Order: sequence, then structure tokens, then C-alpha cells
Amino acid sequence: MLFSYLKSFSQIVVHGIKENKIRINKNTRIKIFQKDINHEIQRINLCGDDICINIKGHIDIKKQCHILIEGYLLNVNYSPLFKTDEFNLIYAYDGPLGYIYNKEFTEFYVWSPVAEKINLLLYKNFDPTIDEEPEVYEMKKLDKGVYYTKVNGDLDGIFYNYEAFVFGKRNVVVDPYAYAVGVNGLRGAVVDLKSTNPEGFEEDRYIKLNGNVDAIVYELSIRDFTIDSTSSINLKGKFLGLTEENTAFEGVQTALSHIKDFGITHVQIMPMYDFSYKSVDEKYPLDKYNWGYDPQNYNCPEGSYSINPFSPKSRIIELKKLIQKLHSIGIGINMDVVYNHMYEAQQTHFEGLVPGYYFRKNLDGSFINGSGCGNDTASENYMMRRFIVDSVKYWTKEYHIDGYRFDLMGLHDVETMNRVRDEVLKINPYAMIYGEGWNIPTGIEEEKRAIQKNSSKLLGIGFFNDTIRNSVRGSVFEYKEKGFVSGASDLEDTIKECVKGLPNLYVTPCQNINYISCHDNHTLWDKLNISNAKDSFEDLKSMHKLAYSIVLTSQGVPFIHSGDEFLRTKKGVENSYNAKDEINKVDWSLKVKNIDVYNYLKGLVNFRKKHPAIRMKDRELIEKHIEFFETPKNTVMFMLKDYANYDSFKDIIIIYNANNNTVKLNLPEGNWYLYVDKNNIYDTPQKSFQSSIEVQPISLIILSNTIL
Repeated sequence: MLFSYLKSFSQIVVHGIKENKIRINKNTRIKIFQKDINHEIQRINLCGDDICINIKGHIDIKKQCHILIEGYLLNVNYSPLFKTDEFNLIYAYDGPLGYIYNKEFTEFYVWSPVAEKINLLLYKNFDPTIDEEPEVYEMKKLDKGVYYTKVNGDLDGIFYNYEAFVFGKRNVVVDPYAYAVGVNGLRGAVVDLKSTNPEGFEEDRYIKLNGNVDAIVYELSIRDFTIDSTSSINLKGKFLGLTEENTAFEGVQTALSHIKDFGITHVQIMPMYDFSYKSVDEKYPLDKYNWGYDPQNYNCPEGSYSINPFSPKSRIIELKKLIQKLHSIGIGINMDVVYNHMYEAQQTHFEGLVPGYYFRKNLDGSFINGSGCGNDTASENYMMRRFIVDSVKYWTKEYHIDGYRFDLMGLHDVETMNRVRDEVLKINPYAMIYGEGWNIPTGIEEEKRAIQKNSSKLLGIGFFNDTIRNSVRGSVFEYKEKGFVSGASDLEDTIKECVKGLPNLYVTPCQNINYISCHDNHTLWDKLNISNAKDSFEDLKSMHKLAYSIVLTSQGVPFIHSGDEFLRTKKGVENSYNAKDEINKVDWSLKVKNIDVYNYLKGLVNFRKKHPAIRMKDRELIEKHIEFFETPKNTVMFMLKDYANYDSFKDIIIIYNANNNTVKLNLPEGNWYLYVDKNNIYDTPQKSFQSSIEVQPISLIILSNTIL
């Protein structure tokens, strides 16, 4: 393949010379084209299958460049130049971006070093389908590739876009830094953010944590959680629906009341930024369904979750009310963010302003697609890194977000994630930062990726633990594969390592997010029904309980997928990202049917919160205070000893029996009191055991030699 790219302002590289049998000598015809510019070639060097062409002067990046070589006309890809120190020295910018609102005037800043000209367009209407001639303000070109203008008057409630003239094209784009948008996110909006604060919001505070291991994270979707009639919510599928109190279905609590009763510490809310209107039309939000992992406007809430998506302020106010309500009952909000890719990269505001800068591209100019969604953002580029950091800082300050779950975090670079951590912790020292550290090929070297194996370079940042997931339930990719709880053998040693928080993978247990089910892949209940189709309902239920028992009694941060606590099903659908509400909804009638499972897991949540021995923050502390015992196949038995982590219990014995038969196990010397068995969590011990105990099939046992 023959292609060319810009390596520096004065050097073009052409690749594929030998493959295309192009001979390089003094007679080779090479010409460089840029509008109104005559480039003189200074030197040509042949390096393998590449030739490096040095020119006198430099390439003007405000104009497209083509090179003609032996009859081949090639477009010159600028993306490699954008990664260089040479480029950053001239164009890296740390000043204001977006708009700065004052009642008397508003200032606008936008960065585009490749634009010939940019105009600010002001509109009165929220929707581009409404015919309207905008007010046009030509923006002044400043240093560092920045354009600026100031508009007098109170613009609160006025809509705006930028008109960027780039490489001979006119691109009308939404401001990447827009804090508010009109319906479907097609126009930015100027708003006085102070006017969007609910009463008392200035006094709203972040949730305090002594360490991430004290958190119990509960993943939910705004839409899924309240959309079904069994939720008994009035404003179904809306931000405000989740603020409704004292809701119930057939005697069991639902929605907010359920969350409060369950005892979790943080909700992780699936995408609630403004995602693509092509996935969900905000004018007709129930016509289509989508999880929202296709970002459109990163700094604005999603309009389909608002009772009035036509008002730029409504969605902001409503989300703030939800956050305020959750904080008032002691629950933090972790935001699911997707900075690793965008929906239809070529149509984004980023690509409209600076083509080839914000997304990783191959040397031939094609988009790199590690995400599997068509593109990967270039977090390593100075201004993309800055955008990501600015965005999380904005959400933290303006909305009081308590933490961030980074989708496909392994596509981001280590430096960007460390910068995110540092800047967020300056604002909220209790913030949680974690994500999917999968090692996915992308345009940066493996040692620079924010992946699990680089955890030592990412202290204070957590990773979803796929080892505990796959060993407990079986591979998420092999649907019929069994795990420890469902009949697979020889997993005891892996489970033991997971109990300790995977010390060979993570530096501290605070980096370890223990999960077995999330929005991706089959729910745990569906997985068990597929892998163990011939097992009885009661045995499957026991497997489900044991799986979450392992999560809630292992060192690290436990994570629960909403509805799993009462056997949530998506009717066997493995990837429900755009399935109907009928598939994705949380069905509260299942809580009625499986109230025993709910009460059991609620009891374990409470037990974990009472016992710091299960929440040790320090690797050395775990090694000092944990002891494993030799036990039969498909069982694990360990002791948290000597008042571990200042626990009120001297010693705690935890036993997992994954066999479908009763197992008799020897106990250390002394009296051991039963606190948890297969079906019950006791506030006070029910009986004591000496020397041995019989453990029921597929069950958890917790004992202690302490009576309080």
C-alpha cells in the first residue's frame, strides 16, 4: 500500500516504495502540492520501503497537502505530526476554552490550528430543523491555534455553534466544551450555570471514604432501573424518577428506597452524558433503546433522561437534584465515562475542528479501531489529554460526582489516567477512579497503556478483575463454560488468590474491583441457566448466592450489577446494548419472587460493612492476617486472624463449598460460632462448633471465635 504522512513540519514520508516498484534516483518525479505555496525539495533519503523527503521551509497545516510521485497522487496524513514535541511547542494551549459567561457579556474560545477561519453562530432556536438565520460573529485568531470572540449582552439561554472553515470545507460543529445543549445535542447552549443549582446544592458534599475497599459499588442504568411498571415510579426512565421516595411493588421496596435498604455505598450510573441522538432520539425517547456508549457531547447530561429535553437547563437541574438526593442518603455517584471512542468519528465536532488530531490514525490515515466502535481517541495527544482531564474536573466540580468508571480504560495512556487521578483528587480527595484495564491493541505501546499489567504505574486507580469473574462463573465468552460455583474443578488456588485481592497483579487491594456480572455479557443468572441448564432452580439459586458471597468476602472493592440481588435476567440476551426495554428493564416482581436471595445478599453487604477484616487496604496487612487451610476439592477455607484491620472479631473463618454434596471440614482449636450459613445471616451466633463442621452443598459459612 502506498501512502504518505507528515513526520515534521519539513519532512514528508512516503511508504510502499518497493512494494509499488518505484525507483528512487535523480530522475524520479516528485512534486509537493499546497494551494498558493511552491515547495522546494531539499533532500530525499531512502530508508527501506520508505522515502523521507525534506523540504525548504515548512508545510502549512492550514492547507491540505498532496504529493505526486511517479504518477501516484497521495494525500499527506498530518496525524503523526500532531504527536510531536515540535507541534506542541507551537500549538499546545493551556488557556480558557469553551465559553465564559457573564450577565453583561460572554467570551468564546475554540482551538483549531488547522482552521483558516472560524465564526460564532448564535441562534434563538434549540433545533437545527427550525429555519433560522443565525447571528454571525467572526472570531479573532490568537496564538496557539485559538480563536476568540466576545459578545455583549446577556446570552443566558442562547444557542450557538461554530462555523469552521477547514481544508476547503465548511463545518458547523457543536463546541466540544459546551456545558449545555438543545434537543438531540445538535446545538450548544449558553447557560448561567449558577441558575441550574437546586436549592441547597452549594452545601451538597461528596461521600467520604477511608479507602476504596470501603465502597460497595452498584451499577445501574437510569432507564432500566425505573422503566418497568413494577418500579411504581411516576417519572419512569428519568433522572427525577430515581429521586422518588417510598416506592414499592407488592410489599417490596423499589428504586431509590431499594438502593437505600440494600446498603450499598455508591451507584455507578451507566452513560448519563449526552449520547448520540441516532441511538436515542430525545424527541421520542421511547422509540429506541441504547445503553449510551456512543458519546456525542461529553460535558452535558443526556436529554432522554430529562422530563424536558428541549430545555438546556432542565437536564442539568434534574441530574443535580438526583445527585443531591443520593448524597442526602449517604450514597455516592460514580459516573460511567466513555472517552475512548465516539459515535461516527468523522461526523464529530473534534474531527470537524481539527481532522486527524483527536482520534488515533494509522500512518495511512485510516482510523485505529481497538474499541471495536470504529475509532479510538488519541488520549496521548496534548489537547485530547487536556480535554479528558478538563471534562472530569468539570463534572467533579459542577455536579459533585464522586468517582469515574472508565470504559475500555486500556485504550487510554498511563500519563492521561494519572493526570485524571491527580486532578480529580485535588478537588475530591475521596474520589474513586477505576476502569476496564483490558489489553487491547491500539496506537500506543503496551507499556504505555492503562492496563492491568501496568497497575504499578497507575497507583490509586482501580481495575475490573476478570480473573475472579471468569473463575467464579466461567468465561463470559464461552457461554457453556462452568466456573467454581457451577461445577468446574481445580480452581481453588485461583479463588484463593482472588480472595487475597490478586497480589501478583495489583499493587494494593484498592485497585481490585471484584465483579462477576455487569451490563456487558450475560447476567449472572442467565449465565448459570446456560452453563448448568440441567440443574434445579434451587441449585442455580445456591450457585448465584455463593458467587456473590465470594465477591462480598474477598479483599478489594465489591461490585454488584443492579437486579442481580434478586436474580435479574435479560432473557438470555448476551449483548443487550440496543435491545428493547422488555429485555433490559429491572423487573421488580423478581424481587418479590426471590426475596430470600435479596435478604441474604443484603445481610452479606451489612456483614462486610461491619467487618474491616474483609476490607484491608494494605497488601502486607493481608499477608499477615490471612491463613488458608488444606481442604477437599472444590472448597476454599481461610481465616482472617488476630483482629485483622482492627476488626471487633478476633478471628473469622470463611468457607466456600462449591460441591453439590455436604463436606465435613476440620476447624482450629476452640469454640467457633456460626454467623452465616447457606440461607441465613445472623446478628448473633446461633450455635458453636468444636473441631469440625459440616458445610451444606453450594454454600458459604462464616464463623468466629468471638461473641459480642
